[in-house]
Amino acid sequence: MVFKKMLSAFGVGGPSVDTVLTNPNTRPGLALEGQVNLVGGDAPANIERISVGLVTRVEVEGGDHDYAGTMEFHRMPVGGPLQLAPKQQLAIPFQLPVPWETPITDVYGQRLHGMTMGLRTELSIARAVDKGDLDHVAVHPLPVHERILEAFQRLGFRFKNADLERGHIRGVQQTLPFYQEIEFFAAPQYAQAITEVELTFVTNPQGVEVILECDKRGGFLSAGHDVFGRYSVAHTDADRVDFAQLVDGWLRETTSRYGSLRAQFGGYGAQPGYGPQHGYGPQHGHGRRGVGMGGVVAGAALGAVGGMMAGEMIGDAFGGDDEGGDDFGGFEE
Repeated sequence: MVFKKMLSAFGVGGPSVDTVLTNPNTRPGLALEGQVNLVGGDAPANIERISVGLVTRVEVEGGDHDYAGTMEFHRMPVGGPLQLAPKQQLAIPFQLPVPWETPITDVYGQRLHGMTMGLRTELSIARAVDKGDLDHVAVHPLPVHERILEAFQRLGFRFKNADLERGHIRGVQQTLPFYQEIEFFAAPQYAQAITEVELTFVTNPQGVEVILECDKRGGFLSAGHDVFGRYSVAHTDADRVDFAQLVDGWLRETTSRYGSLRAQFGGYGAQPGYGPQHGYGPQHGHGRRGVGMGGVVAGAALGAVGGMMAGEMIGDAFGGDDEGGDDFGGFEE
C-alpha cells in the first residue's frame, strides 16, 4: 500500500514523500526493502535527514490503569543532508533489517487480532520534523514459530488475542523494550488445570526462548495463580521434532505442582526439550534498540506467504472477528 501526502509541517507548497515497499511481508531476521520517493515543492528545501522506522502499539502499565501507546522500536537513516530543488524528483532505495525479536502480526495470511505494525518515513527540514508516510507491514512467523503455533492448535487450544507489553522478562536477554503475548483459551484436556495460556517468543539468530504463562485454576482450598515455564528451541529443530508432544510436555511440566521449582538448563542443539529455567516474569523498564543479522534461518524472501497447506489447517484457529485488522487501530498520522 502506498500513501502520498504533502508534508504539513513545511507548509503549503512543500515537498511530498511517497514510500513504496517492494514487499510488505517479512519475517524476523529478514529485511524490508523499498524506496523513498521525494518530489520538490515550490521552493528549494534543505533536507537534513530522511529516516524509516518500525512502529507498533504497545500496552503500558500506568499505575491504576493500563493504556496503549504508539512506539517506534527500530529506526534507520536512509538519506540526507541534501538539497531538493523545486519539483525535483528523487528516489532513495533502502533495506531495513528487521530485528529478530520483532513481534509476529500475521499467521498464514490471518492478522492476529490485537496486532499492528507499520513502517514510518520521517523527514527533517530546518529543524521541522514531519512523519510523512506510513505503510502497513506484515511480520510472519519463522518455521520454529509456526511449528509451535501449529502444536497449540493440534492440542485443541483456541487463539484469543495478542498484544505487546512494555517491559522485560526477568532473566531473558531482550533487545527490544517490549515482549509479545499470544493468548490462548485452554484446550479441553487441560481445562481442569488451567483457563488460559500466554505464549511469548524471544527470538535470536540461533533459536527462540519460549515463555509460557499459564493461568492455573484454584482448588477447593487454594486460589488460582499464574505459573511460568521457560524453554529453548533451536531454529534447526523446526523440522525434526514432534512439537505437539513437546508443547504438551512443556504445559504439563509448567503446571505440575513442582514444575516451577525444577530447572534444567540446556543450550541450543538437537535435544530441544529443555525444562523450565528460573528468573522469568515481567520486569518493566527501558530497553536497548538492536538487531541481529545472523541471516541463516530467516528463509527465502517472501512473495506470497508460504506454508499454505499448514495454513489451511490452522487458519480457523487464528481467524475470528478481527475488528479493524486492516487499519492501525489509532495510529496517529
